This record gives sequence, structure tokens and C-alpha cells, in this order.
Amino acid sequence: MGVERTAKAVDRAKAGVEQTAADADQTSADADQTSSDSDQTASAIDLAGGASDQRASDHDQAIADREHAAHSHSVADDSAYDAARAEREKVTAERRGTRDRRAETARDRDDTATARDHVAEARDARSEAPSDVLTDPSALAEHEAILIRQLEALAAEAEADRARAAADRARAATDRANAARERARLQAELDRAHLDELTGAFRRELGRQALSNEMDRARRSDGRFVLAFVDVDDLKLLNDRDGHAAGDRALQAVVGAIRSRLRSFDPIIRFGGDEFVCGLSATDLLEATFRFDAIRLAVAVDAHVGISVGLAALAPGDTVDTLTERADAAMLAMKAQHRSRQSSSPGSGGTGDTS
Repeated sequence: MGVERTAKAVDRAKAGVEQTAADADQTSADADQTSSDSDQTASAIDLAGGASDQRASDHDQAIADREHAAHSHSVADDSAYDAARAEREKVTAERRGTRDRRAETARDRDDTATARDHVAEARDARSEAPSDVLTDPSALAEHEAILIRQLEALAAEAEADRARAAADRARAATDRANAARERARLQAELDRAHLDELTGAFRRELGRQALSNEMDRARRSDGRFVLAFVDVDDLKLLNDRDGHAAGDRALQAVVGAIRSRLRSFDPIIRFGGDEFVCGLSATDLLEATFRFDAIRLAVAVDAHVGISVGLAALAPGDTVDTLTERADAAMLAMKAQHRSRQSSSPGSGGTGDTS
């Protein structure tokens, strides 16, 4: 790994040197291009000067031809000749100036070329230098040590961040677990406050609210709702004969039978010591009668007790109290009938509605 890191460090150093040299070479190339442009301009000027010189020469030749033809040298001819000569000298001076400018441009190009040569030599020297400097074990070790310390510092910082994040997650998980336990505890306390510990049915206060909610829901739908008032027959005799534990088991069996044959949202309320009230939504009296006939038979088999049930259907203007009173009256009527048939089999009972 150390050799690989060293090689990477050397490669990065060489790449930096090469990039610097390339930048310098590009600058020299730009300067050389500028000189080339200047030389091209000077060449164009020189070409124009050559054309002017040619015209002056042509003019001078024409004058010379006329002088040759006349074989005489008049004042006019001398003046024309002098003008032509002056023009030729002017053009010569212009051409000399152009040559001077071209020479200066050439010197600039030479200087640029020399500078480029120096850059090339420096680049060559630097290309060789890394092999001496960067392969120096002490230099490489120091450079690598610096890089490693920087990387280790970054890694340590990242690890610290991860550790803090993990600790935060752990605290959040602990907080969630504590909150869940607290919610469960509060829910249990709430259940104990509102549910009958023996049977699991609603206590009377919360049960009344549940019945009221179901009655309101029924009025918003099809209006069908039946309240059942259930009384466990002769529970006192059972307690006296077999003990209160047997009586408690009988109450639990009654609620279990009711709950297994009603829907989960139908409320069951422990109204008194041996009395229960149930609400059946979207149900009429006939269907409720069938259901509680099945419940009565199940209780007789499982708990060996009888129940008396009174049913009352929801009517306009009913409240929880008025509907409960009618169901209670129906239950008492059924209980009276049950007593009149004392000789009948255990668990006999009936249902009815006083409405």
C-alpha cells in the first residue's frame, strides 16, 4: 500500500509539473502567433511598397525613354526627371522602413523562439527533476506522512460524525421504546378505568357513551338499532351454593358467549352486578331475537345458568336512558315468565320488547 501511495504521489507531482509546462508553452505559442501576425502584416506592407516601387520604376523608364527619343534635356524634362527620382527615393525609404519593421518583427520572433526554447529546457529539466526529488525516500515519506495525517484527520472526523449519528439513533430508539411502554401503561390504566376487570365489558359510564355514539350512527344510516338488557338468572343462588368464584366464571362465560355472537363494534356494558346491556347496530328485533336465543343456549351449556333478555328497538326521540328503561322492562317481563316456568329446564328464558 505504501508503494502504491508513493507512486500515486509521484504521478500527481509529475502531472502538476507537466500542466505548468503546458501552460507556459501555450503562452509562448500565443506570443509566437502574435509575432506571426505582425510579420504577415509587414509582408503585406512590403508587397504594397514593392508595387509602388514598380510603378515608380515604370514611370522612370518612361521618362528615360522620352529622353532617349528627344536626345535633348529641356528644363521640363529635367523637372520630370527630378520628380520621378524623388518619387523613387520616397518609395525606397518606405521599403526600407518596411524592411526595418520586418527585421524588428523577426527579432521578436527570435526572442519568442528563444523563450520557448528556455521553457522547453526548463520543462525537460523539471521532467528529470521529479525522478530525483520525488523518489527521495525522505521527501516522499514526509509528503506521504502529511497526506496520511490529513486523510486520517478526515476519517476521524467522519467516524466521529457517524458515532454521533449512531448515538442519536440509539437515543431516539430508546425514547421510542420508552414512549411505547408509557403509552401501553397509560392504555392499560385507561382500560382498567373504563373496562370491567372481571369480564372485560365496558364499565357503566363509558358504556353509556358508546351506546349513545352507536345510536347517533344508526340515525345517520338506516335507523336500525336494538338494545338488549341481559340478566343472569339466580346468580345469588349460584354464589351461595358454589362460591363466588363459580359466580365469576358464570359471568365471564355469559360475556364470552355474547361477544362471540355479536360483532366486534357492538358495545357490551356491565350495567350491574349480574346485569349487562348490549347495543346491536343495523339490526332489527327479529334478528336480535335469533342471536340472543343462540346466546342463551350457549350460556346454559357452558356456564349452566340461565339468562333473561329484554330487547328494545330504537324509536324517534329515544335517549340511552329511555331505550335502556324499555329494554329493562322487557327483561323483567321475560324474567317473570321464566319464574312462572320454574319447572322448565335450566337456561330457559326469552326475549321481548315493550315498545
